[in-house]
Amino acid sequence: MSTLTLPASSETALANRRILVVEDEPDIAALLKLHLGELAEVTTADNGLSGLEAAQQGDWDAIVLDLRLPGMGGLDVCRELRQSGDTVPILMLTARATELDRVLGLELGADDYLTKPFGVLELQARIRALWRRSASTASQAQAASAPGLPAEETEVVLSRLRLNRMQRRAWLNEAELTLTPREFDLLWFFAKQPGRAFSRAELLSAVWGYGHDGYDHTVNTHINRLRNKLGEDSWINTVWGVGYRFEVVA
Repeated sequence: MSTLTLPASSETALANRRILVVEDEPDIAALLKLHLGELAEVTTADNGLSGLEAAQQGDWDAIVLDLRLPGMGGLDVCRELRQSGDTVPILMLTARATELDRVLGLELGADDYLTKPFGVLELQARIRALWRRSASTASQAQAASAPGLPAEETEVVLSRLRLNRMQRRAWLNEAELTLTPREFDLLWFFAKQPGRAFSRAELLSAVWGYGHDGYDHTVNTHINRLRNKLGEDSWINTVWGVGYRFEVVA
């Protein structure tokens, strides 16, 4: 592993942020270090095992994780981190744009993915979006628990569905649902506004924190997985020409 610390004048090094990059291709690792170095202090690992060790031992603001790694694959690294309760934002890199790769990464708890080759500005925008979402979640949790302040609603019960935001858990017919962090955020957003139709762009902006054209498949993938986990009942319905609407099922 190697570390690059930028001068204090660097844009976001002032924020003392730290990013772990786990990438085995030297050229791509160097590119990531160079451009993410404009946002934070960057540490790199060139295989899955050393990447997992660094992730577990360090205090990171984001992890950029390649899907195909020697020793231990990126999916396994992501799985290990999430099973241990680590909620650090993870951006998965994949050389293939297959639906299976995307679904597996997101299913295991990755917050976002980027397909190689990627643009520098898009890479930086994705990392900033992850940070904005993470900061917003922390701020809301702090506000909800602060003494003397009006508590934000932390639990929603809609018929047979119950969600607890502080615990980040959801139950259907009293059976707990197994949701990734982003699936929970999406379901919570829907449950707070049942009956309203949202476009994919609105869902991207509200839940993911960015609104890039061409990333509708991110929303579609999460919607399909939520539908499967909610069962055959039509909790989330397609509104043709608009997007999706959450309906309370009796």
